[in-house]
Amino acid sequence: MNIITRRQALVAALALGAGTAASAQGFPVRPVRILVGYSPGGAVDIIARAVGQHLQASLGQTVLVENKPGAATNIAIKTLIDSPADGYNLMLAANALAANVTLFQPPPYDLSRVTPIAQVGRVPVVLAANAQAGIDSIKALIAQSKAKPGSINYGTPGNGATPHLAVELFQRAAGIELTHVPYKGGSQAITDVIAGHVQTVAVNALEVLPHVKSGKLRVLAVLSDKRSPIFPDVPTIAESGFAGFEASVWYGLVGPAGLPSAVVTRLHQEVQKALATPEMQQRLAAAGGEVVPGSTAQFADMLRREQERYGKLIRDAGIKPD
Repeated sequence: MNIITRRQALVAALALGAGTAASAQGFPVRPVRILVGYSPGGAVDIIARAVGQHLQASLGQTVLVENKPGAATNIAIKTLIDSPADGYNLMLAANALAANVTLFQPPPYDLSRVTPIAQVGRVPVVLAANAQAGIDSIKALIAQSKAKPGSINYGTPGNGATPHLAVELFQRAAGIELTHVPYKGGSQAITDVIAGHVQTVAVNALEVLPHVKSGKLRVLAVLSDKRSPIFPDVPTIAESGFAGFEASVWYGLVGPAGLPSAVVTRLHQEVQKALATPEMQQRLAAAGGEVVPGSTAQFADMLRREQERYGKLIRDAGIKPD
């Protein structure tokens, strides 16, 4: 490279840096998009819209939630990482963001192409049984499974879905063997458990609530370290003898790689303000979960640990996507 070319490159780099700084300083000046990798009406969609409402009010710009379901959220994730890193393209992600890197081969993306901004909350996975199945506790489930390994079936929203991974982790901790029955969604799994075709089901807490109230399902345990606000009388998996075990569906706001630090800081601050409001706390509690305030660094570390945990489990258990 000759000296003129070097000088031109330096000028261009300085101009780009100045433009990025100016853009970050004035952020936002137009509508912001939050991608959701699931269909409208689900837990992730509901929480994304709640976050979007708060951001719209605090940022002074329209915040649009765009649903891009399919391929276990990989369509939405690819849309995100291919978007400009300017703060106007975000995503409300869940556990699949960390798990899909190993679940799908070759890996559909690398987590280095995502910028963590803020964890929003988490909702525990619950293990429930048909009320007439004769399984009224985790202790009973373990006893029956050890007496007849593989005799107890459990339904989930699909291979590699968070509830599936949660029960795989639980099986290893308990030293038991359950038979997995994957479905195309939690509602189908619940329907078959109620009908008696499958004995148990693993889904997020909110999905089983109406069926527990009707007496058709019984929650055996909440697979988290805290009791669920919608099932306060149900013991956690730790209280059932598995201290240190935790399996929740978590939600977090992310952007594409290279997001300016000033934009990350602004968005993180606004999310923390949202999580401090009674309205947001009530939204998560109504879904059976809780808000999870914290730093961007804490969220990034959690993502790394989740990728490692799920990666090992998926490889060891030979889990394949549907």
